[in-house]
Amino acid sequence: MPAEGVGSDPRRRTTPARWRVLGHPDGMLIYQVRCIVENHGWTETVAEDRHKIVLGRSGAYRRRLNGCVELSDATSMLLTRPGDEMAVAHPFGCGDSYTCLEIDSAVLAQRPDAERWMDRAGWAGTSDATLDLAHRLLVAEFRRGLDGFEMAERLQRFLARLLGHSALTSDGEDSEDGAVERAVRRRPATLAAHRRLADRAREVLANSGFTMGLDEVAREVGSSPHHLSRVFQRMTGSSLTAYRNRLRVRAVLDTLAEPDGRPLGALASEYGFADQAHLTRVVREQVGHPPARLRRLLTATGEDPSATA
Repeated sequence: MPAEGVGSDPRRRTTPARWRVLGHPDGMLIYQVRCIVENHGWTETVAEDRHKIVLGRSGAYRRRLNGCVELSDATSMLLTRPGDEMAVAHPFGCGDSYTCLEIDSAVLAQRPDAERWMDRAGWAGTSDATLDLAHRLLVAEFRRGLDGFEMAERLQRFLARLLGHSALTSDGEDSEDGAVERAVRRRPATLAAHRRLADRAREVLANSGFTMGLDEVAREVGSSPHHLSRVFQRMTGSSLTAYRNRLRVRAVLDTLAEPDGRPLGALASEYGFADQAHLTRVVREQVGHPPARLRRLLTATGEDPSATA
C-alpha cells in the first residue's frame, strides 16, 4: 500500500479517500483515511481478508456488516475478522475520517489473548474519551516518527487496551448489548423502534454542526424531547448531552491536530460552546488535559507525550 495517496484502496474497490500510512511493523499496518464521496449509495460488498480495527475520528457514515446496517461516527469502534462482509454508504456527504489498524492472523496467534481475537465474531461499539485520546496520541506519535521496534510495541499495547474495552472480553449475553438483545426478543417491535430512534438521533447530532437545540433535534427525529431523552439513555447508556459532548470534543481534538493553530475562542464558537472557558472545561473533563496542551501533544511538531505521561 502506498505511503500516501488519493483514490480507492489499491488492494480492492472502496470509497475514494485520502490515505496516509503511518506505519507497518511486524505484520501490522496502521493508516488514516478521509473519505471523498463521489457516490452516496452503497459500495460493493466485500469480504474482509484480515483482522481489522476501525476507530472513528470525525463525521458519520453507514456501514453494513454481515447484513446488519448501523451508523458509524466519531465515537465508533469496529473490529472485524476475515470472512466478515462489509459495505458502506455516505448519505451525509464528505467529512468522515478514521484510523484503521490491520493485523495479520499470525501476529494475533502469538498473543496470550489470541482466542478472544480469533475465535469470536467481530464487534461494533464505541470508544470512551480516554481510549479516544490514547488513539489520537498514538497517531501523533507515529506521525512524528518511530522506529519499527517501538511501533510494534506500542501497537501491541494498544491492542490489549482495545480488547479490554470491547465486548470481546465477555460472553456477550452478560454484556450491555446482550441485555438489549434479550429485551428485543421479548418486545421486538417497541424496542426495535427505540433502537431506530436512538440511531436517528445520533445521525442528527453527528451532522448538525452542534448548533441545534434539544427541541430541534427532537422535531427532526419526530419525537418529544422527554421521550427522545429517555429512549436515548436507555438504548445507548448515555444522555444526549453527554453523547453530544463526546462528539464535540472529538471534533475539537481533530482540529487541534491541524497545523493552522486556530484560536480557541474561534473553536468554541464553531463547535457550539458558550465561550472559550466552557470549551476548556468540557475538554478537560473529557480527556484530562486543557486544549492548549492537547494542541502541543497532537501536532506533528509537538512535545513527546511519553515525557509527560
